[in-house]
Amino acid sequence: MKQMQQKLKHIDCVIEVHDARIPLTGRNNDFRTTISGIKPHILVLNKQDLIERRTADTILRRLRQQDGEPQNIIFTNCKNQNCSGVRKVVPLAHELICGSDRYNRTTEKDFCIMIIGVPNVGKSSLINALRNRHLHRKGASQVGALAGVTRSVLNRIRISQDPSVYLLDTPGILEPNIGDTETGLRLALVSCLQDHLVGEELIADYLLYLLNKQQNFRYVELLGLAEPTDSIAEALVGGAVHHGKTIRMKQLDGTVAIRPDVVAAAKLMLKAFRTGALGRIMLDEDKIN
Repeated sequence: MKQMQQKLKHIDCVIEVHDARIPLTGRNNDFRTTISGIKPHILVLNKQDLIERRTADTILRRLRQQDGEPQNIIFTNCKNQNCSGVRKVVPLAHELICGSDRYNRTTEKDFCIMIIGVPNVGKSSLINALRNRHLHRKGASQVGALAGVTRSVLNRIRISQDPSVYLLDTPGILEPNIGDTETGLRLALVSCLQDHLVGEELIADYLLYLLNKQQNFRYVELLGLAEPTDSIAEALVGGAVHHGKTIRMKQLDGTVAIRPDVVAAAKLMLKAFRTGALGRIMLDEDKIN
């Protein structure tokens, strides 16, 4: 964070990227006072393909009513090369920069934008989408399914020639304190925290709770269950049996027993959620309504 603050005098605009499924959960509050609070600020809510369109409208209303939230909000799906949100990012940043006091950068001809956000919300995907759109080049920044793929600090990447725009890509920075257990579980569910740090079975248990709460029972077919259940043990054992996932376990007497691999079933369940196979699911429904 300190290194990012030191670069602020070279920055014209801040783009904060976050997961559209958790528009209010886990966003780093320090950004608002230390970085994004002093420069033009755009909030990009990525992975919009994993939420309902009507939900996006509700999110916009909720954020714009809340003090301290950025008013310039764009929804994106960086996997879609024709995403209208991606097309809006550079023009909006250009407009905001030209309408602001650039202080010591008034003589600079190029624009410099800092990309910030918690891990694995799509910062690198956005950079690559912008670079591909405006420069027709690919492969600018590494993209991965694990939280914390971007290791280097403040890489300067050109993403547009006219206007001349550079982006500073930064490692994902989580809030020092994840306020409560549910915040941590939501972050883990969308891969902002690595699964093994929380535990796949625990994350799957929270997912099961949310699905039942929202009366989304698609998991029943996925796991080969007879009916909905509140028991994660029942769900995972059933899913492991249905998909033929087993594990060999050595017994106290030295023999080997074949057991259902509940961790494999939990991973299967989490993957189904993360790819949208269980439907478009808003995790912050209680916060935006």
